[in-house]
Amino acid sequence: MLPEVNRLRSSAIFTAVTKSGHKVSSQHLVMYGLNQKDNDRVNKPAQFGLIINRSIGGAVKRHKIARKIRHDLISFLNEFPTNTFIVIRVLKQSDTYTQEISSLVLKLQNKILVNA
Repeated sequence: MLPEVNRLRSSAIFTAVTKSGHKVSSQHLVMYGLNQKDNDRVNKPAQFGLIINRSIGGAVKRHKIARKIRHDLISFLNEFPTNTFIVIRVLKQSDTYTQEISSLVLKLQNKILVNA
């Protein structure tokens, strides 16, 4: 489970990240990332959020997918700079998202660090 400090809960930030953030995608997932360079903001660790539509399945299935993805994200908590927001959108159901998340994190890191 992701620590509370690393969970993205603000709908305004979700919207900002998906509208103006960097985007990378794979077969089952889309990952958006946005680094907020704000001098007034206290340096916070990277925060992660999930978007899983009802078309994926019922609530039980969606929550099971969310738990799996959050578990996979634990190993990437320190991979992003402070004040970075990451949103993952699930497009299709898969048995494992681990490899896709790993490759998407690398792609997104390159985009964020190049534009930082």
